[in-house]
Amino acid sequence: MTGWQNTLGALATVVNGLAAGIMLATVIGVVPMMIAQPYTGYVRMVQFMRPRFDPIMPIANGTALILDVVLAATGAIRPLHLAAAVLLAGVILISVSRNVPVNRYVMSLDPERRPDDWARLDPRPRWQFWNTTRTLLAATAFLLNTVAVLW
Repeated sequence: MTGWQNTLGALATVVNGLAAGIMLATVIGVVPMMIAQPYTGYVRMVQFMRPRFDPIMPIANGTALILDVVLAATGAIRPLHLAAAVLLAGVILISVSRNVPVNRYVMSLDPERRPDDWARLDPRPRWQFWNTTRTLLAATAFLLNTVAVLW
């Protein structure tokens, strides 16, 4: 790889690692706390955290995806960057189609007025499943990007 490809590879790895690290922290710390919270605490927690997490995650995952696509098209280690790009596209697809709609729903809730059918509506189990899935994809992309940089 050339100098600029090495730089892009390192940048893709750092940005991907940042996003994967935030997602891993969510899986091992934030989600268990959300699940342990009663309705009011859960809604307040999401309403507090979403504005803090949401701006960085699309930027980090999107940047890493774009860099991996460029590297897959031009670099010497195309299969690794292509695989990382596919995984990051999966992260973004899951985020947009599964997690973001749940976040929007929770943002619309009144923490002081629990819906009567909350036991049926509670989105935490499905949000947790999709968050764990996208975290595994992001972590695997990070591993591929790291191997590509060290190769």
